[in-house]
Amino acid sequence: MKKNMKRVFITIFILGLLSPFALVAYYLFAYDYDISKLVNYKPEVTTRIYDKDGKKIANVFNKKHRYYATFDEIPPRIIEALVAIEDTTFFEHPGINIDAIFRAALKVIKAGKAVEGASTITQQLVKNVLLTREKKLSRKIKEAIYAIKIEHALSKEQILERYLNEIYYGHGYYGIKTAADGYFHKRLEDLTLKEMAILVGLPKAPSTYAPTKNYDISMGRANRVIKRMYVLGWIDDATYESALEENPKVFDETLTQNKAPFIVDEVARRFRALDIKDFKTGGYEVYTTIDLRLQEAAREALKVSYAAAMKRIEKYKEKDLKKLARFEKIVNPRADQMFALQDVNVSQLNGALVSLDSASGDILALVGSVDYKKSSYNRATQGKRQPGSAFKPFIYQVAVDLGFSGATELVDIAKTYEYEKDGEEMKWRPKNYEKNYKGLVTLREALIHSRNLATINLVNDIGLGNLLRELKKFNIKNLPKDLSISLGTMSLSPLELAKYYTSFSNKGVQVEPNLISRIEQGTQTVFEKTNFSHRTSLPTQSYIMTTILRDVVNRGTARRARVNGIELAAKTGTTNKNMDAWLAGYSPTITTVVWFGNDDNTPMYKRETGGRVSGPAFGAYYKKVIKLYPQIKRKFDVPKGIIEVSIDGKKEYFSDISKPPRTEQSSQAQEELLW
Repeated sequence: MKKNMKRVFITIFILGLLSPFALVAYYLFAYDYDISKLVNYKPEVTTRIYDKDGKKIANVFNKKHRYYATFDEIPPRIIEALVAIEDTTFFEHPGINIDAIFRAALKVIKAGKAVEGASTITQQLVKNVLLTREKKLSRKIKEAIYAIKIEHALSKEQILERYLNEIYYGHGYYGIKTAADGYFHKRLEDLTLKEMAILVGLPKAPSTYAPTKNYDISMGRANRVIKRMYVLGWIDDATYESALEENPKVFDETLTQNKAPFIVDEVARRFRALDIKDFKTGGYEVYTTIDLRLQEAAREALKVSYAAAMKRIEKYKEKDLKKLARFEKIVNPRADQMFALQDVNVSQLNGALVSLDSASGDILALVGSVDYKKSSYNRATQGKRQPGSAFKPFIYQVAVDLGFSGATELVDIAKTYEYEKDGEEMKWRPKNYEKNYKGLVTLREALIHSRNLATINLVNDIGLGNLLRELKKFNIKNLPKDLSISLGTMSLSPLELAKYYTSFSNKGVQVEPNLISRIEQGTQTVFEKTNFSHRTSLPTQSYIMTTILRDVVNRGTARRARVNGIELAAKTGTTNKNMDAWLAGYSPTITTVVWFGNDDNTPMYKRETGGRVSGPAFGAYYKKVIKLYPQIKRKFDVPKGIIEVSIDGKKEYFSDISKPPRTEQSSQAQEELLW
């Protein structure tokens, strides 16, 4: 009996010793341990967008915000701090620490519950990438098996690289490079020891130790990391004392840090055009042409002009209501039928502004609405509206290129045009905005005051067919093939109009707009901009147009766009029934287009014109430009070959093509008006 009991006891004891090994063997052969996800580690990585000076515009990511750091980027001190607090024997063990497991087991038995983990860095990596966080014995066994397999497949350096890029560091930051940038606005190599200690201490409890939430608790955890390094003899007394005393500055920011949402959206569209499908996850570094300071200046200018317009419209309405009340009282009770108030939905009013470097075509600022939060539709690039009189300079440039000058006299009278439409005889009798006629007016004055009739008669003088052939050099699409071209009835976006205006601002050379300078992914350059340009006019002829457009600002329809201390040239545009209000122009180096209008294509309030609503935004923008960049070029260059002549006390400009008059003309307007 005793002998049998002894055998049973020995058998149970042997089985007890062997059962853990049997259990491990079961899990080892019962499951397929696929470690390819870690061996071929390719996590989703955040794309970063920068302005032209390298200032970050935004982070763009899918679900996890992560910057990737190669092992060579990671300072040795970070490795020491991590190993000191998490896994001191990391470089000796095969993936699991047997001693730590037994210590943890004894404490579990003593306490009756889990009080200490025994996971190595390798096991923590496995748990985060390959397994769940459930607290079961089966999961711990799988974790250990995975860890051993990983240690056979990867080097210690590769394991550390994956760990430091995968682990969550709180505040939405995945990976230590992301956390360093987010919490401290620093690169890894610029971190202090205390900052490194804060970061390596975070993964244990990211929410609890996050310095943005619990600064003191986070500092305490970091001090324990530093003390551990000191105990191990990895830092000296001076370094230890200095690190304990430091209290780093911590930033608490949104993950995207999106300073220019319209730019981010437009970059995304450009990525789609390049057929790059992993914009949010590919870890690209996108260097744009945007100047963040000018982007903000453009946004503010648009916002201020919009607010002024809304305030002005309310005053218009009040005045009209008072007029109606007086009219009803004095005339008759049916006055509302004779004096109709304009019904305008002011909620539809919006605007856009785009600004380019005239010489390169680089987009410096691009704002697609007054308020992105209310409307993310980008009117600067996607909105197509009629430019109205803002198109006239192209017609006048053709005339100047053909030998006309600012002194050339144009006929400014009304005329009825008959034409056929859908088999029906139609009549068109265009009018000037001021509803008057000058008889004869110089080309300069006609454009300065945006005389519609003089422009139409100029088109007739040039010849419609000849004009259309000459306009091809500007590459303007969908031009109408009739006299309505005189009034700018084609559809253009503000960005397109700005591109065409570089023909004037860049001394007769049109440039293609650029938004992205280059795109990099790791060490590869995925995209790099190519500058495209072509000549549209000679420098002398382009300068003559600039002097006319300069006068438009100084004493014409764009007077509200004037800015003291810098020469500006521009043209206003107000389409039929005040549906669109434009101001397109330039300084010696920067081209800018402003548009305002109702999104539903209904008329704005009747007094809102390009000069009134868009002019102030244009002027406010350039005031900020010269404040931000006081050394910017302030005056237009005068090219060789320009002849300056004083006619009736006013300056006029001529060239070998646009020759000065030989004798003073004294023709009578009445004679010129005979048909």
